Amino acid sequence: QVQLVESGGGLVQAGGSLRLSCAASGRTFSSYAMGWFRQAPGKEREKVTAISGNGGSTHYADSVKGRFTISRDNAKNTLYLQMNSLKPEDTAVYYCAAGYYYNAVNPSQFRYWGQGTQVTVSS
Repeated sequence: QVQLVESGGGLVQAGGSLRLSCAASGRTFSSYAMGWFRQAPGKEREKVTAISGNGGSTHYADSVKGRFTISRDNAKNTLYLQMNSLKPEDTAVYYCAAGYYYNAVNPSQFRYWGQGTQVTVSS
């Protein structure tokens, strides 16, 4: 079992940057693909990006390509999301999740979830 705790959310102006972190418990972190999802009010949860267990493969939603970067440090059991050039439409609760396939899109394909961290981008 994996427990996930996100941090780093907050309020930022459009064009600014934030770095989210997700700390994972357990000794099997590197065996899981990890993803970041987000959910805005009144909208379905959507995949933002994901990374394979060894960090060698990544997948990004078109809406964040070129602005967001996912990375992981398996020695520290930590997942990161660097978000640059933020837009008001990026406002959402951001969740990290652990699963088996980094290119899976459906949230139901990710097994473990954190509690989420709020990101608010003002215009």
